Amino acid sequence: MSKLERYASLLAEVGLNVQEGQRVYISASVDALPLVRLVTEKSYQKGAKDVKVNLKDDVLTQLHAHHKSTEEYAKVPQWAIDERMFYSDEKAAFLAITSSSPELLKGVDPDKLKSMQIAYGNAFKEYSNRIQSDHHSWCVAGYPSAGWAKLVFPDKTEDEAVDALLDLIFYTMRVDREDPVEAWQELDATLHEKVDILNENHFHALRYSGPGTDFTMELPEKHLWAGASSENSDGVRFMANMPTEEVFTAPKKTGVNGYVSNTKPLSYGGNIIDGFKLTFKDGKVVEYEAEQGEDVLKNLLETDEGAKYLGEVALVPDDSPISNTDTLFFNTLFDENASCHIALGSAYGFSIDGGKDMSREELAEEGLNDSITHVDFMIGSAELDIYGIDPEGNETPIFKQGNWAI
Repeated sequence: MSKLERYASLLAEVGLNVQEGQRVYISASVDALPLVRLVTEKSYQKGAKDVKVNLKDDVLTQLHAHHKSTEEYAKVPQWAIDERMFYSDEKAAFLAITSSSPELLKGVDPDKLKSMQIAYGNAFKEYSNRIQSDHHSWCVAGYPSAGWAKLVFPDKTEDEAVDALLDLIFYTMRVDREDPVEAWQELDATLHEKVDILNENHFHALRYSGPGTDFTMELPEKHLWAGASSENSDGVRFMANMPTEEVFTAPKKTGVNGYVSNTKPLSYGGNIIDGFKLTFKDGKVVEYEAEQGEDVLKNLLETDEGAKYLGEVALVPDDSPISNTDTLFFNTLFDENASCHIALGSAYGFSIDGGKDMSREELAEEGLNDSITHVDFMIGSAELDIYGIDPEGNETPIFKQGNWAI
């Protein structure tokens, strides 16, 4: 079996955990067709009754972005919403394969992009809520396009760059192991050991200290840490992110104070944001600056009121497989699993005890943020220290110099 076939098998068996008689919905670009075809085949072999594939093309995406009017670009056809919700109602397993260049929409009017992102965020809000409460299985994975690969490996030819990035993805996915499924089971167990320790300690707050970063975040009273595999509303386990190296929860919406700086570039809306610093007061971003993409950062923060607050905090050791590749992927799925990160926007409902069955209004009462967006950015480094604070103010080291201390 080739590495690509092993990758496809992992996505169908571990990522989605396709069940007999289930529908599958795959979103991808045409660059990922070799992987899409194999995942489709593996899903049917697992017993899927229907595999819907939604393909996009980067060249067409660029043409639409540059030539459509802002009004037309921001229109979301009702049939697109209906199709997605049909598969959601059927509890399909959703797979999103990321391939596009992080700079795909560089040069497009930022206001046009903002209008589109707000329109699509509002249109698919109910679907996003279901994803964030694990209503059905979902998984995000990667496959290289030439544009993305050349950004990672600018000194290689396109073919060489694609091959090199694909090899790295295979490495992060553990497909080169003798038994990749067993390797993922071991990773799942390792991450859940950290989850158990953090849940047992049940810290009141976290304090971060590192270059360009000095801030504290309170955690909701009923917060729960999670990591690696999750369980959908039917009790079926799945892996939301492949690869993954993180454990995470949600901060208290109004409990974040101080400032934080990114340590890796953020790809958002087809543009790169880098060298940025955010200052929080009572949970809200009150000041911001960026060396690159400040207008894009401004539009992100103006998506809605919730975009100015945090919805996720994730812990990733600096000494971890993806980090040790010493590669900047320019892709959040990979870079966030090489670095501690936080996310602007909506919180996952399962970050609260009983949250999977709560409405967004009930989650808000428990201290979770709500938004039509959710954007992770990286703040971890080998110089970052993180402390857990108990209700009496006593501190326990969680991370020292970028790695686990518990």
